[in-house]
Amino acid sequence: SIEKFLIARRFMYWQVYLHKTGIVAEELLMRVLKRAKELVENGQSVKASGGLQYFLSHSVGLGEMNNDNLKRFASLDDYDVLSALKEWMHHKDFVLSHLSQMLINRNLLRIKMKTKRIDKSKMEEFRKKFAQLNGLSNYEAGYFVFTNEISNRAYNPKAQPIKVLLKTGKIKPLNKVSNHLNIGDISNSITKYYLCYPKSLD
Repeated sequence: SIEKFLIARRFMYWQVYLHKTGIVAEELLMRVLKRAKELVENGQSVKASGGLQYFLSHSVGLGEMNNDNLKRFASLDDYDVLSALKEWMHHKDFVLSHLSQMLINRNLLRIKMKTKRIDKSKMEEFRKKFAQLNGLSNYEAGYFVFTNEISNRAYNPKAQPIKVLLKTGKIKPLNKVSNHLNIGDISNSITKYYLCYPKSLD
């Protein structure tokens, strides 16, 4: 049962939690919030609910998460974000409006997964092309063309060892009991690299 659990956990990470569609949607959401905050800091008007507006106009680090800030953060939900995205779809800023449209219309960026690091020259080529097509700076194009990496480790025997209670009453670590599971393989961290870019660049 433990062996099946660990194998299922590894598959769940890659097929559900770290599925490429979920990854690119999360990347877009982070970038749209970053852009909204950037515009507010530069004095531009960006409509949002009171709770979300507070975090857009204030820099709140981990050390500044006092009770008041925690209450504000806990009050935020999907409705705050979705209503903001629907407003931002029509914002005059190209980056904010287009990122918001991508999320609302489910027209996400293309994502290419690799087992080796992405060639930065390819990313720069896409970024330059997108900037020229849309009259953007290289920095602004970076909101749409970027690379990153993800890793998955289904089992860490040192940090969270699984121990098995035998019928004899003895307790042994999983790697001493399992005959079928290669603990070395399942406990290795697997890293994947990805490139995201607009589908129009294909």
